[in-house]
Amino acid sequence: MPGSTMGTVDADGTGLKAYRAILAIPGVGALTAVSFLARLPASAAAITLTLHVVLTLDQGYAAAGVVGAAATVGMAIGAPLLGRLVDRRGLRTMLTLTLSAQAVFWTVAPLLPYPALLVGALAGGVLGVPVYSITRQSLAVLVPADRRRPAFALDSMSVEISYIVGPAVGALLALQVSSTAAMWTVGAGWLVAGGALMLLNPPTRIEEAAGEAAPPPPVRQWLDLRLIGALLATTAAVLVVFGTELSMIAGLQLGGNAGWIPLVNTVWCVASLIGGFVYGAARRSRSLPLLVGCLGAAALPVALAGSWWSYALLLVPVGLLIAPSMAASAETVSALTPEHVRGLVTGFHGSAITIGAAVATPLAGLLVDVASPAVAVLTVGSAGLGAAILVGLLARLAPVTPSADSQAI
Repeated sequence: MPGSTMGTVDADGTGLKAYRAILAIPGVGALTAVSFLARLPASAAAITLTLHVVLTLDQGYAAAGVVGAAATVGMAIGAPLLGRLVDRRGLRTMLTLTLSAQAVFWTVAPLLPYPALLVGALAGGVLGVPVYSITRQSLAVLVPADRRRPAFALDSMSVEISYIVGPAVGALLALQVSSTAAMWTVGAGWLVAGGALMLLNPPTRIEEAAGEAAPPPPVRQWLDLRLIGALLATTAAVLVVFGTELSMIAGLQLGGNAGWIPLVNTVWCVASLIGGFVYGAARRSRSLPLLVGCLGAAALPVALAGSWWSYALLLVPVGLLIAPSMAASAETVSALTPEHVRGLVTGFHGSAITIGAAVATPLAGLLVDVASPAVAVLTVGSAGLGAAILVGLLARLAPVTPSADSQAI
């Protein structure tokens, strides 16, 4: 297996040629299409639940936030467990379990009173379909290690597009039809997308490794400082992104510019798409701590924003670094993961993302309430920058084994 890819020239060229080469790998194109389909209900779920609690149950946004937090905690708990199930029993067994759970939850959720919905959201999160983890785990198997950067960049761009489409459709259905119709549509979307994923059944382990009879390596052998650092960097990157987003929304609302939020958010998403494309098409990779540190530093000037156009302008550098940071995160974690525990570690990666989102929103919200949006974005940006420095130090302290198939972080 090849070693570090840092500083090497992409063997398949740059620009569109790099993406064409990735999509030409058998199975990658189909996986990209099906995973995008599966991400639509995933991205629409949060806004749909929120609007149902607020509009139908008349419980207010605080109560809706508690439901969202319950689902988030459930996902953080469930991702490693479901990843381990994939390692032991295969992808289809895990999908059968999670799709059954999602079918039950989204069918009965519109009929539940608030306390029961809260419990159901937690259980539904634990048994949620881990589409992000499945996609990244399969890409790590289908794509050779020295070509994963454009593959994960393409995946990150797919996430951005899904978060433009999914929440818009969910909100439109909830506001124009009913929250019940929106929730049932999300459930139907899970069944269609999950069924397609089950039929595709992408590989989750390299065949040679899957056939080995050797026992899994001990935890201390693979859960080292480099992997811990990569997971910490992932959480920090998500913390910066979600914290900056909430600060932007709060700043525009408090400034009487709430009507400009969709436009500013679109500019931010487009910047992330451009950044992801450039990163995947470039000749050289960049280390994860460097990208996360730059992401945190880029968020700091957003504290100076006031008018809608200043937010749009100052968020562009942040957006340009979002998809590259997430792509580097997935690439680094996949390179540090032994085949026997790929599902488990990919689940940990999903939990790291979930934890970052779960911490960012209440933290930024609290800081907005007690101080200002500027203080909130300065805090999350500084946290990202500090975490990147810590991860860089952990990488220097970690012993590097000659046989490690990893990208230096």
